Amino acid sequence: MFKSKFVRAATVAVAIVAVAAGMSACSGKKVGDAGNADSANKSIKICMYTHGDGGTFWAVVQKGAEDAAKSLGVTLDYQGSTNDSSKQASTIQAGVSGGCNGIAASAPDPGAIKDAMLAAQSAGIPTVTLNSGSAVYKDLGAFTHIGQDETVAGKAAGDKFNELGVKKVLCVVQEQANVGLQDRCNGAKSTFKGTLQQFNADGALADLNGAEAKIEAALKADPSIDGVFALTADVATGAVLPAVQASGRDIKVGTVDLSADTLTAIDGGKISFAIDQQQYAQGFLAVQALYLAIKDAIQIGGGEPVYTGPAFVTKDNVKAVQNSVKAGTR
Repeated sequence: MFKSKFVRAATVAVAIVAVAAGMSACSGKKVGDAGNADSANKSIKICMYTHGDGGTFWAVVQKGAEDAAKSLGVTLDYQGSTNDSSKQASTIQAGVSGGCNGIAASAPDPGAIKDAMLAAQSAGIPTVTLNSGSAVYKDLGAFTHIGQDETVAGKAAGDKFNELGVKKVLCVVQEQANVGLQDRCNGAKSTFKGTLQQFNADGALADLNGAEAKIEAALKADPSIDGVFALTADVATGAVLPAVQASGRDIKVGTVDLSADTLTAIDGGKISFAIDQQQYAQGFLAVQALYLAIKDAIQIGGGEPVYTGPAFVTKDNVKAVQNSVKAGTR
């Protein structure tokens, strides 16, 4: 099931690129050449409003969106809300009346942005969700979701911990209101043969030192914990790893998402695996999907999500992935 979903989604993702490239070929212009892009495209404004904080992960999403916009010659308005759902909702609402021809939004707190997204739909503005929202994008009026299924990703993580021989996992949740993070933990719990315990580390990204202290205390209080599942790379390297090292125990660490520090830790055997949702593709494909919808009323996905992950990075393939991270595309 995991493999078939990923293969189907990869096929759809390739189709987006192929259609866009084909359109350019018909006009004698290369999609990758911004200088040759149709000048009329500059009047197309694609808006991407996420809950992003501008950190390691979201900088790559933004780069993907910017690269796609440049290749198509369209205008991009990217804004993150630093996990402030009310700010994100107001930004989307402003975009509806502010000239957005298409809107892409992440949906960690779907109820908070639902009215704004449905207002976009009522105004005839095509929308997609990206990163988070794979289970609710239709309720928000979006024609597809671009990202990974968080439950599927979590299930795959549970299987990985089983392979590692882990018996008890601490699942560190850095944003309690983010339903996608809850799905990752619940997915892992459903396939993990041992015990998985959710750990509230709300606000960890803003206070890594504080999160490290809390995690270290939890590990000290329960010597049976032999695995930690971090749900983002910055927490994995900035809080989980120092806490694990301070414990002095052999604790297996897995994480979601990549960073240069994460890959170094994988290469050095300090992190066992990272789930790569390939966030560059999320930003890139969201812009392309909206462009096709705006330009030619093409709605990619067939009413289903377009999955960009999950894929795994381990010591076996980390060297190949490190080059992509250096280029800012992973």
